[in-house]
Order: sequence, then structure tokens, then C-alpha cells
Amino acid sequence: MIIAEEVQSKARKREFLEFPSKLYQQDPNYIRPLDKDINDIFNPEKNRFFKNGECARFLFKNKENDTVGRVAVFVNNFYEQQQPTGGIGFFDCINDQETANFIFDYCKEWLQKRGMEAMDGSINFGERDKFWGVLTDGFEQPLYGMNYNFPYYKALFENYGFKTYFEQLCFSRPIFAEVSRVFMVMHAKHQRNPDISAQPMKKNALKKFAKDFTEIYNKAWAAHGEGKCMEESKVLKMFKTMKPIINEHISWFVYENEKPIAMWMNIPDLNQWFKYMNGKFGFFQKLKFLWVKRFKKNEKMVGLVFGVVPEWQRKGIEGYMIWEGTQHLRKHTDFTVTEMQWIGDFNPKMIKIAENLDTTVTRKLATYRYLFDRNQEFERHPIL
Repeated sequence: MIIAEEVQSKARKREFLEFPSKLYQQDPNYIRPLDKDINDIFNPEKNRFFKNGECARFLFKNKENDTVGRVAVFVNNFYEQQQPTGGIGFFDCINDQETANFIFDYCKEWLQKRGMEAMDGSINFGERDKFWGVLTDGFEQPLYGMNYNFPYYKALFENYGFKTYFEQLCFSRPIFAEVSRVFMVMHAKHQRNPDISAQPMKKNALKKFAKDFTEIYNKAWAAHGEGKCMEESKVLKMFKTMKPIINEHISWFVYENEKPIAMWMNIPDLNQWFKYMNGKFGFFQKLKFLWVKRFKKNEKMVGLVFGVVPEWQRKGIEGYMIWEGTQHLRKHTDFTVTEMQWIGDFNPKMIKIAENLDTTVTRKLATYRYLFDRNQEFERHPIL
């Protein structure tokens, strides 16, 4: 017998955070997310999606009163799909199909009462940039904000009837791997042009780089797939928030004279430092973080954005930028590998760009969908 308990009391909120650590205590690749990051998602004052949605958390106990699973289930009215589709996230469960089925059934009933006709999981009650997808391949230490789970989760979802709505591909490359000959040729070509220059991002010039980032991003991505225009003021605010973790050697901009034409934005993988915090980030953990950040090598950086303005695309300017940046960061940092945030398999243009950067797929996640009407034809995410 399994019992569902809604997470409302302090004790249950604490257990919701602690259960995964107990489940993964023997897994050396598990990195506990910061409690603050999880709590903020379920705080209506911090998460704007509560203004147009509903969310609840549940723990699941066996007859011995041991926690055997947890989940968040939600309706996000910004999440527009072909049919009304709810979400489940932060799913963790023992390796038992019966227990998983009970959790999925419970979520299905909760969502049906709110007019939903399908559910996606394991996803976030928020944007796709964090805690999105079920890991299906590449069971290594997760990047900051990335879901991690045991290999058996794939079977738990698929045996219940979930199907892959889209696959999430993570591309990576070693920093010291041989750089493509094409990139070297393009670098030599553009290096001879006195109008072309490359500059690393500097903390003391965030206003300038926010302006340049906004210009490149909006030209390169506004009309590309699901791209959205960004406002310079919001980019500057984001840069200021990121300032403590910005590494001035790993984000690069290319200019034609003074005009920004390309960018390659990276940050250190915060999980390589947060893994020593055990989910906490209070006063003493912040002091520990500063010590760890200074004395513990971080060998992984994360690619956030890569963009070239339309008039410079297919001219090899990315080769110039990558070799300029790579030569520099090889000398001035400890990074040995770079990994890009995931790209959906519905976005072949972005996948092609990633492949052209001499990367390989090193990690896969799946966004699963379950249609409540089992006679309804299942369709994957449309290709952009």
C-alpha cells in the first residue's frame, strides 16, 4: 500500500529536499541541487508562473512509512501545446514499477481534474533552461541546473506508457582536442583583415558587453526557431547577477571595426563547486564556496550562447572566434572540457551549428509525454 502526502508542512518540505540524497547516496555522480534553487521554484513570490498556473508537491510512503517517491505536478497556462498539457517534475522513485505507476496515476488524476489531456515529464514548473528532461544516456555528473537520475527511470516512464516527445542532446568537446582544419583556415583568413578583432568579456565593462550581446542575439536568434528578442536592460541585469562567476577568459566577442558580429558565451560549471555544499548555501556555505572556488580546480565550462549575425554567417567567422578564444583559455584557465546546454532534436539548425563546432553528443535527456486518451494519435514535437 502506498500513501500520498501533500507537501505543505516544514517537515514534508524538508523531506522533499532530502529524499533524493538518500536515494542516490551510493551514486558518486549525483550532485545535490541547492535547496534554495528548488524552494524558489515552489515559492509563489519567486516564481512568476504561479500567476498563471497551479502547482502541488507530493511525497509517497509505503506501509512502513518510508518515503519511496516524490513528485511535483502542475498546470502552466503559458505552456501551450496541441492539447491541454500539464507537467510533472522533480520525480524521484525507488526502482519499482508499481510504485512509479501509482505516482503517475496520481498525477494523471490531479491533472484531469484541472482539464488537462496529457502530461509531460520530467519537466520544470518554469523555463526549459533548468531541471528539464529525464536523463537517458551519459550518466555523468550533471551540469548546474540539469536533471540527474538513475538509468532505470527510462523504463519506469516508458513501461507506464510515456513516449519521447523530444530528445535533448548535449554536445561537448575537449578543450585540448585538435581544432578543425576548416576553423584554422578561416582564422588565418580573418586574422589578416585589420577590421576584424576578438575581445574577451570584461567584468568592468558589463554595460558595453550587454549592449553587444543584445545586438548579436536579437539579430541571430529573434527569428530563429523559438527565439525571443531580449532587452538590453534585462541582459545587463543578468550580467550583473552573473558577475561573481564570470570568467574573463572564456566568453568572447568578435567585432568588425566597432560593430559586434559574433559571440561565444561560456561560464564555469557551478556544480563543480556546489557539489561540496550538500545543497546548502547559507552564510558558512558561502564562505566555503569562496574557498572552494579559489583552491579547487574547475575543469568544466558550460556553453550558454553561440551566435553570429546573419550577414556574417557561413563566412567562417566562428572559426576565427573559436581559435582566438581557445588559444587564450588554454593558457589562462584550468578548463579541459566544454559542454553546451541541451538542444532539442526538433531544432536541426542548432544541431548543425553544434556539430560544426567539432562537438560530439555526450549526454541525452528525454522529454516524455503521456496522452490520457490512449486512442489519440501521438505526435512528436514539430521540427522547427
